[in-house]
Amino acid sequence: MKRWLLLVGLSLFTVGLTQNIFKSPSSAEESTEIATGSSWRRASFPVENFQEYTSPFGYRSSPTGGYSTEFHRGLDMAAPNGSYIRSWWSGKVVEVSDDSACGTSIVVQSGEWEHVYCHMHGHVARDDSGRYISDREGGIQIWEGQQVQAGTRIGRVGMTGRSTGPHLHWGLKYANQLVDPALILRAMYTAQSQTQTISSQP
Repeated sequence: MKRWLLLVGLSLFTVGLTQNIFKSPSSAEESTEIATGSSWRRASFPVENFQEYTSPFGYRSSPTGGYSTEFHRGLDMAAPNGSYIRSWWSGKVVEVSDDSACGTSIVVQSGEWEHVYCHMHGHVARDDSGRYISDREGGIQIWEGQQVQAGTRIGRVGMTGRSTGPHLHWGLKYANQLVDPALILRAMYTAQSQTQTISSQP
């Protein structure tokens, strides 16, 4: 059930973080909440049927070949094509897109945090109510401006945009600054492991 917890021990890359990064995503009612075991316990791992991490945050060789390097702005997580993607935290969908290297994608705002999900199935459609992601086969319809809860299925793993295989590219920003998602997964792992230990005590 917590298979992903055992696989989170990937190398963490050095980034300029302050303790403020570890504030949990906040709403108007939670604007001063600091991340504790209790608060990080509400976060959701962002992909079902997780297989492995295929590309970390930071500088890397170009995945399309050659000798060039590039800065990778998120963490790539391989999963079978069509696996469901879940919102990491509750928040508001502020952007849907299907016309960039990110492919079909969603951006969710949670207080000072922004989380990005790329390479999903489906496409952007529009009607009188606005823009939305449409993935009929997966039963997904997510609107710009919609509120989503942590753990809500918001898409499916695909290969849209610049992709060499089915995976989720998951990006995070705090106060408009990029954050290594591996650091946040480690915080979640620590908090949820502590919770499991406490709950298993007599």
